[in-house]
Amino acid sequence: MAALLFIPYTLALLALGWASYTDFKTREVPDWLNFSLVASGIGINLIFSLVFLDFSYIANSLLGFGLFFLLGMLMFYTGQWGGGDSKMLMGLGALLGLGLFDKLTFSEVELFSSFPLFFSFFINLLLVGAVYGLVWSFSLAFLNSKSFLQEFKRINKSKDIMLWKKIIIVALAIAFGLIFFIQNPAVKVPLASAALLAAITFYLVLFIKAIEHSCMLRRVAPNVLTEGDWVAEDVKYRGKVIASPKDLGVSKEQIKKLSLLYRQKKIKMVLMKVGIPFIPSFFLAFVVTLAYGNLILMFV
Repeated sequence: MAALLFIPYTLALLALGWASYTDFKTREVPDWLNFSLVASGIGINLIFSLVFLDFSYIANSLLGFGLFFLLGMLMFYTGQWGGGDSKMLMGLGALLGLGLFDKLTFSEVELFSSFPLFFSFFINLLLVGAVYGLVWSFSLAFLNSKSFLQEFKRINKSKDIMLWKKIIIVALAIAFGLIFFIQNPAVKVPLASAALLAAITFYLVLFIKAIEHSCMLRRVAPNVLTEGDWVAEDVKYRGKVIASPKDLGVSKEQIKKLSLLYRQKKIKMVLMKVGIPFIPSFFLAFVVTLAYGNLILMFV
């Protein structure tokens, strides 16, 4: 019985491995893979329920799909993830469900922590994804150092940023002035940490903006676009907006219309935002979860 429970975990690893490859290569994850993962997840857990006469498997699968559907939609509609990332999360929800890690055992010895898989995986995904995104961004800055530095200097000297810098400098001066007079370490240490975190966050935002403007914008012909790609500026024809950054990625219909107008030389090349291939962080987070469980609990 325990051996059969490795089927969904192995299938998840294979799906994430293939999705990571396609995301690196084409910056998209095929819909057939995501939809197959949803169908496989529900099907496998239904079979488990029938074989073991335990309908908690299919219930957990449907609940996992529903919860990850909501999380995926939240990340998609807030512009944090693309459609492929959100659909992959839904597929994993259906496959892995809300079951506990400690159902998997070797010779009656618990292999994983007793926290639900979806919780541990999602927490690890946020942590691993943050590190992954920073590493990718620093790599882009290094590979495009000249344009990155020029853009960083330009943003750093803009009027809005100069105003925020003055506000932060005043806030830091007040904070460290208070720290000098405060004797209680329980108050002094958190206050100093919060002040430093605010300064670091400010420059991290500048860094990310400079990366986006210098390394992640590219002018392409419309026929190069794929469904879900993000345009970085309005594309207009005769005063009518054909595609906009406000859209949740371009649709197939928009790409067809843009391609036709481009062939007719009625519009120019489109400014596209090149995203980070984020699915590999899903793969890394899942491997980390299998190996260590919930990272926060492990460190705490």
